[in-house]
Amino acid sequence: MSIHIGAKKGEIAETVLLPGDPLRAKWIADTFLDNVFCYNEVRGMLGYTGTYQGKRVSVQGTGMGIPSALIYANELITQFGVQNLIRVGSAGSYQEDVKIRDIVLAMAGSTTSGINMQRFHGASYAPTASFGLFKSAMKEADKRNISIKAGNVLSSDEFYTDNFNDYKHWAEFGVLCVEMETAGIYTAAAKHNVNALSILTISDSLVTGEKTTAAERESTFTDMVYLALGTL
Repeated sequence: MSIHIGAKKGEIAETVLLPGDPLRAKWIADTFLDNVFCYNEVRGMLGYTGTYQGKRVSVQGTGMGIPSALIYANELITQFGVQNLIRVGSAGSYQEDVKIRDIVLAMAGSTTSGINMQRFHGASYAPTASFGLFKSAMKEADKRNISIKAGNVLSSDEFYTDNFNDYKHWAEFGVLCVEMETAGIYTAAAKHNVNALSILTISDSLVTGEKTTAAERESTFTDMVYLALGTL
């Protein structure tokens, strides 16, 4: 048991899927896993362990933003021995050719957060995906005939910005989409020498203004979760 995770030793698998929304964690566990039990309800941040095709896997909600995600990533790694962190979440597109319902593999996580600037005394650290997980996800996408985009994503500290058009500057430098946790999770994984990958579904586009419906998000999130589980 840790401060924010009420699990007993051995109740959490070495591989954990990390949705931001705890109710999405419940949906993933109920929909995709067998022999499921809930190991965490602390602060309503639900966590579950079950099996997928005979392999143990856990699903843990992280909340929104890098500070919240770092709490759970650090405790999962240091207190429960987790070796593989796979974020599964939604993102907003910054590019015309990255369309709603597309799946993005985050090769790197740029960020507006000041956490790494503080950690590295003003220097710029580039958090990246673990190559092994990234390569496995690419193979699984080919196997399932799932079209993906891969590249740099932005982990933003703000959901509502003062200037909507700020995204265009990031887009000019090839950033594919925006979300709120990847850079933090990648940094924690690198510090502790474990593996991390973010698999994201585009739920809206800042370029076109399009948004997916709740029903569409559920169907496209299904592809994302199957891709994450197949990566195992």
